[in-house]
Amino acid sequence: MAYYPQETLAQMGFASLGTNVRISDKASLYEVHRMHIGDNSRIDDFCVISGGISLGRNVHIAPFCLLAGGTPGITMADFSGLAYRVSVFAQSDDYSGATMTNPTVPADYKSETLAPVHIGRHCIVGAGTVIAPGADLGEGCCVGAMSLVLKPADAWMVYAGVPARRIKDRSRDLLELERRYRASEAASQG
Repeated sequence: MAYYPQETLAQMGFASLGTNVRISDKASLYEVHRMHIGDNSRIDDFCVISGGISLGRNVHIAPFCLLAGGTPGITMADFSGLAYRVSVFAQSDDYSGATMTNPTVPADYKSETLAPVHIGRHCIVGAGTVIAPGADLGEGCCVGAMSLVLKPADAWMVYAGVPARRIKDRSRDLLELERRYRASEAASQG
């Protein structure tokens, strides 16, 4: 993968940009002035990222993901990640047929659901999953591949299915690994 040089990223106009950020030169970014990207985060090939986006530190977005933050925005907390082809929407058309749809139609003839999406610390979302407006994935939540997340998901639980439902508890062992990682990082800087 070819990533933009740090100098290029610094000139792109992000609202804020951490250190050691890697963004593929094949990713499409829209409204970068509304995007906050934390240290050590990475966006891979063929992703489309738009609107209000806030990525914490050590966030990974795998190839072919879509993050449509729109007006309400999408937040991904530290150490969270999206596997291949995950789609996250903070706004959506009304599919009931009561109004018209799509971005070519004036707002007077449409009705959209607008709700922020939050993906908590240490969340991992499996390949091909779709996350709908208003979803709030608690810390450590894990979502299996090809799931549909329509509502909040509890912290430290594993979810899967269409729609996603709680399957089992998730281990918190990784929190000790995070502590050791941060300690080694601090030791190397100081």
